[in-house]
Amino acid sequence: MLISYIKTSICSYLYSTGTIEEENLFNCEDERNKANGGAKLRKEDGGGGGCRYDDDVPTFKVMTIQSLYFIQYISNPTTLHLQSRSIHTRALKKMKLRYLQTQSQRVAFAGVFLILLPNFFPNLFDPLGRAYPSMFSEWNAPSAKHISLLEGALHQEIPEKQHLDIWSPLVYQGWKPCLDSASVPSNPEKSQGYIQVFLDGGLNQQRMGICDAVAVAKILNATLVIPHLEVNPVWQDSSSFTDIFDVDHFIEVLHDDISIVKELPSMYSWSTREYYATGIRPTRIKTAPVHASANWYLENVLPMLNSYGIAAIAPFSHRLAFDNLPKEIQLLRCKVNFQAIAFVPHIKMLGDNLVQRLRSSPNTNKRPNDEGGSGKFIVLHLRFDKDMAAHSACDFGGGKAEKLALAKYRQVIWQGRVMKTQFTNDELRQQGRCPLTPEEIGLLLRALGFNNSTRLYLASHKVYGGEARISTLRKMFPLIEDKKSLASEQERAQVEKKASLLAAVDYYVSMHSDIFISASPGNMHNAMLGYRAYKNMKTIRPNMVLLSQLFLNETIEWPEFQQAVENGHKNRQGQIRLRKETQSIYTYPIPDCMCQRTF
Repeated sequence: MLISYIKTSICSYLYSTGTIEEENLFNCEDERNKANGGAKLRKEDGGGGGCRYDDDVPTFKVMTIQSLYFIQYISNPTTLHLQSRSIHTRALKKMKLRYLQTQSQRVAFAGVFLILLPNFFPNLFDPLGRAYPSMFSEWNAPSAKHISLLEGALHQEIPEKQHLDIWSPLVYQGWKPCLDSASVPSNPEKSQGYIQVFLDGGLNQQRMGICDAVAVAKILNATLVIPHLEVNPVWQDSSSFTDIFDVDHFIEVLHDDISIVKELPSMYSWSTREYYATGIRPTRIKTAPVHASANWYLENVLPMLNSYGIAAIAPFSHRLAFDNLPKEIQLLRCKVNFQAIAFVPHIKMLGDNLVQRLRSSPNTNKRPNDEGGSGKFIVLHLRFDKDMAAHSACDFGGGKAEKLALAKYRQVIWQGRVMKTQFTNDELRQQGRCPLTPEEIGLLLRALGFNNSTRLYLASHKVYGGEARISTLRKMFPLIEDKKSLASEQERAQVEKKASLLAAVDYYVSMHSDIFISASPGNMHNAMLGYRAYKNMKTIRPNMVLLSQLFLNETIEWPEFQQAVENGHKNRQGQIRLRKETQSIYTYPIPDCMCQRTF
């Protein structure tokens, strides 16, 4: 009686918890599956005694089911005697199941061990890195390469005079903008037609294309349609002209120079990017040579305007010469670059907030003669993303795995068409063709006289190697900031994950910094060089050849390195440089955009 009562109580509990749903638990032919990790027993709908199980039943319920077998055996041993053979079979299967479970656990532990092992013994995985560079390349985090120089930089005492000199603004150099006095022919009443341009590249390349488009429209006496910005294949950003630039300001500033429309009239609504991408069209110009002359446009594009009333030029990057153009066309390009192109209000607002916070930090260097002691800061354009690192074909100290990973990336992106790969790393560095690493740019700044209280703003999309790559730079300059450290997530919401807008914020902060420096030449470096020359602001141009030779010298000590860097950069801090033939007007705005004055 007692045994029956206990059995009935246990069954009632199992029914109430949903562990079993059939009245007769022991009629289920596959009950032996109950040992499989707490299986939940149920008859299949319409099935003939087959069972299924779920893995969400606690172990104590399984033990309860097993207890039922034991109780039934005590109360009626004859019933189970005939099942002894099947019980033996079930026992063997249980053992096999437990063995498989144990093996699964061992495999899981082995997988975890394999993942963690490279962090403790990275050298063991060099062969795997050669076989699978994309998988293991980030595990070999780069360490400091120039240990002796780093120790010297961290323990140096910078002379007060050197410190003051490096922060002092540029003196007046005899040149001022002369756009206000420019005599540019007024906008004629009748237009020859509509000009469309399609601009590829990043933000800085697109800015130059916009300036050139205005100049071409002026040469042809045509109406310019607001330029179309192509989706960047690297950053995958689809931001349009109106997302980045203040279109109303753009049109207003150039109102007296050329006609500009935001959209084509309905009669030309068919002239779209998609239209030109699907076939050969008579209104598209796709053979414009790089640095084409004004005469080329008059001879090749003007007839199309006369015939169709519209001409679409794609591609258009670098499609207008820098030389042998009328003075008024050059002045117009300067006006577009320095006055007409302005960022949308929310980018300017975020940029102003970043600048204000950089200047108001209590730990920055103080301007001794400024009221309120507002702080100074440097903008460092690090230019060390994976794209740049791979294209340079240089060795950056990440080991064999990193070199093979970058080689694989080069093959995927450029299909091996990187001419630098024919040179060795030492040859590239001796020619000054390798971008400076964060460690090397930090050593340069310390040698020039910037101490560890310097406020440093990083203007870069993404640093290849992440925080591990920046850690040595951060040792030298603890007060490193960027958009994320200075602005809240809510403030960044309108620009987040949009490469062109993020670049625009960095561009704006760079325009207002006390000093700008780039780790290697490029479009951002060139754009800032031109803007800051136009405004007579300090810009440091790293002497790439000198620095490469110094860093290749493994025996050089800090005093010798520091003196060589200081001597090699005395005339590379914003001094006036006149534009030479074929050089860009956007990098060297003198004398095309500026007038020489003695007062």
